[in-house]
Amino acid sequence: MEERQYQSKEEYVIILDFLPHGYPFDTTPSHRKTPIAQAIGKLRFVLLELVPKKDVFLQPYEEVYIGEGKREKIHHIIGRIPVAKLTATAKSELDFVVKDLVKKQEARFVEFFNNAQPLTTRMHQLELLPGLGKKHMWEIIQTRQEKLFESFEDIKKRVRLMPDPEKAIVKRILNEISGKEKHRLFVEASRTID
Repeated sequence: MEERQYQSKEEYVIILDFLPHGYPFDTTPSHRKTPIAQAIGKLRFVLLELVPKKDVFLQPYEEVYIGEGKREKIHHIIGRIPVAKLTATAKSELDFVVKDLVKKQEARFVEFFNNAQPLTTRMHQLELLPGLGKKHMWEIIQTRQEKLFESFEDIKKRVRLMPDPEKAIVKRILNEISGKEKHRLFVEASRTID
């Protein structure tokens, strides 16, 4: 049996959907069905399928520990799941949860603007954000040399005609989750085939 290795394991996830009776399309007899939770990692935005402990009822938006230590609510992690396998509820919650995580981790993403580097001689990490081209990239680089950015608002104020940096990050993360992007900035790439 192959053990899945991840660059950095998620410690906490946000529940996107909880199916107390398992998937509706599962043909297993109902008395043998396993409850399932679909969740997104707080740090690497990995989509995961989880099995809660017996008699645990999970709520959407609930933050749950899945790290190495004692887990209060999660029995085990089944593994990663592609966006296509998310329930309709989980898909509809995904945008909101990603927006909320970006807002709560603003310092981390502002740091990205302060530290983004070239990927190749022709492509810069900043250019991978939706709505940012070479002009914005050069202006961000020049502006951060004078003084590092302190917030999304600071970026908007100091970079002329800058698209909303928070929205650009959220859109990029959602594109990476759905597999639309070749380069990964924020979402950990799967090492196994889903």
